[in-house]
Amino acid sequence: MSESLRIPRRVRHELKFRTLSVVSVEDLTPTYRRIVLTGDDLEGFVSPGFDDHVKVFPPRPGEAPVMPTLGPDGPVFPEPRPAARDYTPRAYDPATRRLTLDFVTGHGGPATEWAMTAAPGVQLGVGGPRGSTLVPTAFADHVLIGDETALPAIARRLEELPAEARATVVVAVKDPSERLALTSPAALSVAWVDRGEAARSDATPLAQAVEQALTDVDRRDAYVWIAAEAQVARTLRARVVALGFDPRAMKAAGYWREGGTAEKVVIED
Repeated sequence: MSESLRIPRRVRHELKFRTLSVVSVEDLTPTYRRIVLTGDDLEGFVSPGFDDHVKVFPPRPGEAPVMPTLGPDGPVFPEPRPAARDYTPRAYDPATRRLTLDFVTGHGGPATEWAMTAAPGVQLGVGGPRGSTLVPTAFADHVLIGDETALPAIARRLEELPAEARATVVVAVKDPSERLALTSPAALSVAWVDRGEAARSDATPLAQAVEQALTDVDRRDAYVWIAAEAQVARTLRARVVALGFDPRAMKAAGYWREGGTAEKVVIED
């Protein structure tokens, strides 16, 4: 394969802040809630990268969203600073101006608390995405690893892979009730890791499953994507590199921190 087809490309977008309204709410599992949003503010919205993220600004019950304004040097935040969290756009339909966001619930925090009570007509503030990383689909193998917070990006990536590709997915959830139906045009292998009462910040169950799942993956022509708790993602990246995968064809991100906020952090050497 041409080396140029292996190189991810970063693109920037005009930053906008939008006030959107809930169209529908659907529970896909006991802890995974899909919320569809709409509004005229979605005019011009773009999200070409499967692991893009937007900032959501959940308002307090009965209040309108509070968001930054755009100043000459970037966003200007009001005081007190509004709560903000990073979420992957699961899907966007420009024809209907409908944006789909998936929320993992049950662990607290302002965004998930908003999602638990969201109903049609309720508003949410959304900013971005500010940029996208476009990862080529021409790799023979695509490896996607994470916990439940990674599922929106994983599901989105699987849907856009070509039929001639192979996809290996390893995802940790608490129990079988939290598994999503994942589909792809690519040849798909999914390993679910049911961690039970183990902490989400314990990398051991996921790391052991990764080593087993990647046995037959072509290390010479694979792209590896990892997203989980920050330290877990760091541990998994080191483990996958030790297995012989090219760190230049790899991205690891902490989607949340134990005891901290759910903000995306890219992990590198």
